[in-house]
Amino acid sequence: MPISTVRPEPGIAVITVDRPPVNALTTADWFALASLLKTTGDDPETRVVILTAQGRGFNAGVDIKEMQETDGFDALIGANQGCAAAFSAVYDCAVPVIAAVHGFCVGGGVGLVGNADVIVAAEGTVFGLPEVDRGALGAATHLARLVPHHLMRTLYYTAQNVTAEQLEHFGSVYRVVPRDELIEAAMEVGRSIAAKDTRVIRAAKAAINNIDPVDVKKSYLMEQRYTYELNLAGVGDEHRDAFVAGSGASGTHGTVAGSGASGTPDTTAEKGAR
Repeated sequence: MPISTVRPEPGIAVITVDRPPVNALTTADWFALASLLKTTGDDPETRVVILTAQGRGFNAGVDIKEMQETDGFDALIGANQGCAAAFSAVYDCAVPVIAAVHGFCVGGGVGLVGNADVIVAAEGTVFGLPEVDRGALGAATHLARLVPHHLMRTLYYTAQNVTAEQLEHFGSVYRVVPRDELIEAAMEVGRSIAAKDTRVIRAAKAAINNIDPVDVKKSYLMEQRYTYELNLAGVGDEHRDAFVAGSGASGTHGTVAGSGASGTPDTTAEKGAR
């Protein structure tokens, strides 16, 4: 199963994504993740959810090969709807969601993490949106929750990455730890939340969402509108075909100045981020 859940301790549910090689998700995977987040959060026994992944990195967005091998716009629409459902499921989860992130978090991964309540990350993890190199738009809404506004614009236009250490400096990542300590770091935060009165925590989650200055769901849907326009114009297919063929701009982008980290992950010709 690409997505599974375990309950290592009372009140704590751990949802794990495991879809080799880079955790690029199909349309069905995005909807499955959304469903699991909702049912897990709605369970009265759940007090906190930890969202994590196995393998080389946390998430590489959508499976572009699936999209390009499907005639018409069904796969594109499905991927966009699936991403929207999963991002919203993190945001709307009845209990806090802790994202435990390692390796890379690009494309749709930023949408998941940007909507999480708490983020812990492994040292050297990179976050980024290669959307403009894929002929698509999206998740600027969520990147804006991780970095200052003008940096978000710079990262978006240049498809550069930002590191976990930089996000910790900005305050969006709570802790940066060695890779082998990541899950325990997330569990420590989870235990602290699970120890509280879940009635109050659930009310707090709803209250904080309701005072959010940006409606993240409407904002993301607005971004998707421009993705559809690019696809109707043929621009999206041009960029995705190049990526699948191996000639697209993949794995060539550096981080913001001074970060010292590598560029976007090599997601191979089969999988990619949007």
